[in-house]
Amino acid sequence: MDAHRIDGVKYECLLFDIDDTLYPLSLGLNLACRKNIQEYMLEHLHIEESEVPKMCLDLYIEHGTTMAGLKALGYEFDNDEFHAYVHGRLPYEKLKPDSVLRNLLLSMPQRKIIFTNSDHKHAVEVLNRLGLEDCFEGIICFETLNPPNIDVSDDNHVTESGRFNSHTQILCKPSVEAFEAAIRIANVDPKKTIFFDDSTRNIASAKVAGLHTVMVGRSDLVPGANHALNSIHNIREALPEIWEVEEDSQQQMIQSLAVEAIVLA
Repeated sequence: MDAHRIDGVKYECLLFDIDDTLYPLSLGLNLACRKNIQEYMLEHLHIEESEVPKMCLDLYIEHGTTMAGLKALGYEFDNDEFHAYVHGRLPYEKLKPDSVLRNLLLSMPQRKIIFTNSDHKHAVEVLNRLGLEDCFEGIICFETLNPPNIDVSDDNHVTESGRFNSHTQILCKPSVEAFEAAIRIANVDPKKTIFFDDSTRNIASAKVAGLHTVMVGRSDLVPGANHALNSIHNIREALPEIWEVEEDSQQQMIQSLAVEAIVLA
């Protein structure tokens, strides 16, 4: 992604998670997603029903996402089919256009980029439903961090692109490596970038990667968080510096306007 300097502002880029960050957890998409994952594990991977709930949670905790954990254990399945099953049946109709958030985002002078563990199709669907599809410069998602590749094993068997072999490690939040990759892809200075997320683990890793961090969905600070917002709608009250012009730049602007006024006179 192309970087460009924004004169006069403290921060040059804003990275946003999507799910339970740009819309509230109370809408229930998170629970619906977990239910779909567990059904996939049961119906497609044939994991014992009694083991599925605990296994789903344990893999999420250990690997960042249940999908990453299943791959690490050696389960082989098509990534696109998994995402289509898990996200394709979500109750997207619960998401409504958010004009308040849209106006806030459009008023921010910084670059704005999505950084999510989800697949691209899901990210686009959510943004479209919220009416925010044109508020972001780009989307860093599952496919960005885990591009399909062609893998040749010892017996010269070619693994299809889009399908990971059992030895492939999925790169995703909350690993610090995922944040470092996102920083490189977005071509940003982490010291001048703010990251918004609803996950305490993601916030902690983002801080390790050098980002300024905002916890969304709760009012108390968690380890690694610089700010906490009950709602994404509270950005302006909590972080007015996003809109503030730095003093030096403001002085230069005043001087420039003064010179222009003299010339015109």
